[in-house]
Amino acid sequence: MEAGLTLVLTHENADFDAVAAQLAAARLYPRAIPVLPRRVNRNVRAFLNLYGDQLPFMLPDELIRRPVDMVILVDTQTMATVRGMGPQTRVQIIDHHPLARDLPPGWTYHGEPVGATTTLLVEGLAERGIALSWVEATFLLLGIYEDTGSLTYPSTTPRDLRAAAWLMERGADLAVVSEFLHHPLSEAQRRLYDRLLESAQTLELEGHTVIIAAARADGFLEEISSVAHRLRDLFEPSALFVLVEFDGHVQLVCRTTTDDIDAGSVAAHFGAGATPARPPR
Repeated sequence: MEAGLTLVLTHENADFDAVAAQLAAARLYPRAIPVLPRRVNRNVRAFLNLYGDQLPFMLPDELIRRPVDMVILVDTQTMATVRGMGPQTRVQIIDHHPLARDLPPGWTYHGEPVGATTTLLVEGLAERGIALSWVEATFLLLGIYEDTGSLTYPSTTPRDLRAAAWLMERGADLAVVSEFLHHPLSEAQRRLYDRLLESAQTLELEGHTVIIAAARADGFLEEISSVAHRLRDLFEPSALFVLVEFDGHVQLVCRTTTDDIDAGSVAAHFGAGATPARPPR
């Protein structure tokens, strides 16, 4: 009888931390297949277009038809089912955000308060002395740098710095990291940014600055999170809440820099199903 598949999955509209964590998990678990989400952020897609042939990712449509025994779910705590999953499928969550909900039977959670999910997995690679190519090391460093603001966000920990240093010792290229982290906004994102900036309201709540901004996008717009990231860098608030309406739907993006504000609870109140998020995700 053929063994079932072990897959590494993450959320849609994936950023570097999400996809880099997939890569690290696949290196830690040699039988695991990292399956790219159907939508990744534009800078992630640009990197994969150049270097993807040196990385082990598969697309969902490329998976062979076989039962899925296990899913390693990184940088998120919710997922859509994939072909082959069933009652027998076990799910292991690896995420740097606190557990936000009760887990179904067969699900387990591993997480610690570091700046990036990739850090947790890079620590495992370092402990086992797993060799990396310069492309792999660079991709993993992009995951840590993007979610920690190049190691400057308040949520950054010494563990993130040590993981980044270990990757640099293995050939991670800072010039490439800088190139892909400073991707310019598209024209549609720029228009949305201007509308959100015009609508932004500042609230002072119990010693914290909270920014709320809302706007309508011209149809579906990918990477609203990138626009929210730029607003966060501009205002540097304790919390940022961005609401964008498009195609009859509203997307809520939350960013916090303090544990005093639980962005996950706010998102859950509106049915967004998000997890508490330190910047930026």
